[in-house]
Amino acid sequence: MRQRTVVLLLWILALAVPRAGTSLWAQDKKEAPPAPPEPAFKVGDMAPDFTMIDQNRQKVTLSSFRGKKNVALAFVVFAFTGG
Repeated sequence: MRQRTVVLLLWILALAVPRAGTSLWAQDKKEAPPAPPEPAFKVGDMAPDFTMIDQNRQKVTLSSFRGKKNVALAFVVFAFTGG
């Protein structure tokens, strides 16, 4: 039993030696993430024409609303996903 205890303590010591140069409790300082790029569009810019499928599976083109109705575009990252 004593031999098992000694072997276990030696293994724990062997695993702790590579971290001896650093503090075991200190967290590594991480660099700040890079700044996001400037947006390509500004408020009031004309959106490029595109086509999407609506809730009734019909194709809808942005240019079909031009001059008839106001359109608000919102892009939500990961909207309605489980992740």
